[in-house]
Amino acid sequence: MAETIIIRVQSPEGVKRITATKRETVATFLKKVAKEFGFRNNGFSVYTNRNRTGEITAAQNKSLNLLKIKHGDMLFLYPSSPAGSSSETMDTSVSQSLRPAGAPQVVEDEIDQYLIKQDGKIYRNRDQQLCRHGPLGKCVHCVPLEPFDEDYLNHLEPPVKHMSFHAYIRKLTGGADKGKFVALENISCKIKSGCEGHPPWPEGICTKCQPSAITLNRQKYRHVDNIMFENHTIADRFLDFWRKTGNQHLGYLYGRYTEHKDIPLGIRAEVAAIYEPPQIGTQNSLEILEDPKAEVVDEIAAKLGLRKVGWIFTDLVSEDTRKGTVRYSRNKDTYYLSAEECITAGNFQNQQPNICRLSPDGHFGSKFVTVVATGGPDNQVHFEGYQVSNQCMALVRDECLLPCRDAPELGYAKESSSEQYVPDVFYKDIDKFGNEITQLARPLPVEYLIIDITTTFPKDPVYTFSISQNPFPIENRDVLGETQDFHSLATYLSQNTSSIFLDVISDFHLLLFLVTNEVMPLRDSISLLLEAVRTKNEELAQTWKKSEQWATIEQLCSTVGVPLSGLQEYGAMGGSTHAVAAAMWACQHCTFMNQPGTDHCEMCSLPRT
Repeated sequence: MAETIIIRVQSPEGVKRITATKRETVATFLKKVAKEFGFRNNGFSVYTNRNRTGEITAAQNKSLNLLKIKHGDMLFLYPSSPAGSSSETMDTSVSQSLRPAGAPQVVEDEIDQYLIKQDGKIYRNRDQQLCRHGPLGKCVHCVPLEPFDEDYLNHLEPPVKHMSFHAYIRKLTGGADKGKFVALENISCKIKSGCEGHPPWPEGICTKCQPSAITLNRQKYRHVDNIMFENHTIADRFLDFWRKTGNQHLGYLYGRYTEHKDIPLGIRAEVAAIYEPPQIGTQNSLEILEDPKAEVVDEIAAKLGLRKVGWIFTDLVSEDTRKGTVRYSRNKDTYYLSAEECITAGNFQNQQPNICRLSPDGHFGSKFVTVVATGGPDNQVHFEGYQVSNQCMALVRDECLLPCRDAPELGYAKESSSEQYVPDVFYKDIDKFGNEITQLARPLPVEYLIIDITTTFPKDPVYTFSISQNPFPIENRDVLGETQDFHSLATYLSQNTSSIFLDVISDFHLLLFLVTNEVMPLRDSISLLLEAVRTKNEELAQTWKKSEQWATIEQLCSTVGVPLSGLQEYGAMGGSTHAVAAAMWACQHCTFMNQPGTDHCEMCSLPRT
């Protein structure tokens, strides 16, 4: 009987052992390899060396003994790559090598592409007391540190509890294999489909389709390391709603992601504007209504070089109106985020996934942040930033997490029912004797799900949009009597008489009104103006000012009874705006602009007076 040998075959999915004989032909051996790894055709290649040299092919028609393949040898299997991939550049090939098998081709965010190319190491100067070498040497006291070095992060001021996401990736992809087999798997709490060995749930379940139990751990990394408002005016205008009504309020943060240099390979979310969607707010609750303009707002923000980076809400209770203080209610003795807020944040983060090349799904986690405007230890308004962990995102996505009615600091993992199977969720705690114990997450403290993020304002304010002493009203504030219409537009233009048209028109809420108003929407003709605002190009703004659309806007503004002395500077047709307004008249019933010399509206046929 021929001597049996075991040959190890390493692939991007792991190592498997193939049983063969010394006299076995290569073709027979490759068929065993294909069956073991699940290949239906010759969609792979096997090499004797890791660097893809010494390929073993079925056409050789030789035995394993002749090829000098012995018991215990390691062979290397690589799936066949698509045509043309060999001509990729070096940077692309490195990125491809880090992508797990079966992962889709994805285009990551610009900040991620930038940080991938950075060295990321923490360079230190030569220590005069501890270093005993020359100026060109290095020792343990001055050698550069890795971006994920925990001792370095803990000794920063203030200490950093979470490494950046890209530092976490460097930690995974370090070592001899360069993270060749790293895959960031998204957690799933649902039963795997396609299992045919038993009836579907609730009649049957097996270990193949059953989701694994989840033990909640504090996440060691975070996708965003800092939140920065460009200036105080953005936050102050948002807080004005609470100051005037006493009701809580909510808004979406629009901005961009940039490098945060205070933390190795860190990411900062810079907030340039706050959009306030339709909502119902009271002193202790918020209800978000359906927003028909959400898609348009995202489109306009994208043309301005912005994107939705987070959401903000208030939790403010006035303590002393004479001193202007607020109650300090969110602290270690109560909670920082309630379970309901964690679920809402997880839902938002699932809607805004983080594109990632290392995930088989093409996305992992989220950069979407949560900001709470609440009272601080000094009884002043503070802005606190958070995210929820990837585990919380999975529990929310698969509808496994519920809030507790009487305890906002506690969540509750659902129990399995005939409609839904829910895996067991655990967390680790310390009992009264100091022992670490595992508890079932019914209920669970939500601090296991929260990641805190520092929220700051710059010393030198930045202004993506111009700031006016008489700003244009913010959308969806009708309860305050602040409405966006052509009367408010005419008032705004008459009060802002700057000779630079770009400064007047560079208002995020004004641009949204020009695009979304029902009388004269400019969605299809405002691209040039948005480009002018994005690039701060006055010439482009002047070009758009001469368009027919702006002339029509001026005519509509001239019919609302607001003195338009300041509007003459912005006349699009070269003449006086008053002369144009006198020539045409607006119907009081349907607002249609009629030609001069007519006594009845051409649209509704009603009399002029």
